[in-house]
Amino acid sequence: MATGTMEAVGAYRGLPIDDPESLQDVVVPTPQLRPRDVLVRVEAVSVNPADVGLRGSMQRSKEPRILGFDAAGVVVATGTEVTTLAVGDDVWCAGDITRAGSNAQFYAVDERIVGHEPASLSHADAAALPLTTITAWESLFDHFQLTAESQGTLLIMGAAGGVGSIMIQLAKELTSLRVLATASRSESAAWVKELGADGVVDHHDLVATTQKQAPGGVDFIFSPHSRGNVHAFATLLRPFGHITAIDDPQRLDLLPLKSKSITWHWKLMFTRPMYETADMDTQKRLLETVASLVDEKRLRSTATKVIDDFSATGLREAHSLVESGHAVGKVVVAR
Repeated sequence: MATGTMEAVGAYRGLPIDDPESLQDVVVPTPQLRPRDVLVRVEAVSVNPADVGLRGSMQRSKEPRILGFDAAGVVVATGTEVTTLAVGDDVWCAGDITRAGSNAQFYAVDERIVGHEPASLSHADAAALPLTTITAWESLFDHFQLTAESQGTLLIMGAAGGVGSIMIQLAKELTSLRVLATASRSESAAWVKELGADGVVDHHDLVATTQKQAPGGVDFIFSPHSRGNVHAFATLLRPFGHITAIDDPQRLDLLPLKSKSITWHWKLMFTRPMYETADMDTQKRLLETVASLVDEKRLRSTATKVIDDFSATGLREAHSLVESGHAVGKVVVAR
């Protein structure tokens, strides 16, 4: 089992990202492994809106909280019951919201949510994908129950972001859906087209621009921005349509969806590790499948910015870029 200390980046309380104390270089104990854990030497991480939200909402703490979910790196130790991974394996994972995070030298993660990294990607390019890919995959194939034969139209809100950038690719590669992607700037519109979107709509004029692209309505909507959009979703969806949402809106009124018998799904990709569900290892298998698709050149990394400064300074820069809301794809911090 691991002993000693390690370098990490931690937060003691929620502060604006331009405050030098919002993220700080710290030294903390190296994680102790549970029986099914692997200890990963972290080579690269990516920053997600979830990281930004947690940092900004933290209550004051005497001990630093180590943030971060996505990671790519190398297994350096294994727990007593690990059977699927070995020391020296290149791996990637999205972590567990209930445990210390990836912004550190070493990361303890349950083997059931860790996959072998794509052989064709650098650690930096790999680190961009796990959390967003699991979110997109489970939305498409668990909640929407899509298959290779599935037809119809999928509308992806926030399509130039991390989840949207991989969801476009998964939908185009593994289903027969037509994919519409929201984008309001020329840069984001060009990005979603490059990834394979069949049409681009403007979230500032969502109903009109979507109806122009899909006069008969859409069948599925992925929503990271639900507040204020339920009436628009009710207008755009065909009867018996589906919505999967990943945000945390307050007092959301879903009654406008009832007349069309529209189904609303909540998606939190951490549910399986949080509750150690019986099918928790499906996330491992998912990551292994996606690694193969990447190596076959059927999917690509969504990394668009790599910051070669694995420190509080580098992570503050990454958080600032994600927090701005103008980044396309994913921001990665690498050693």
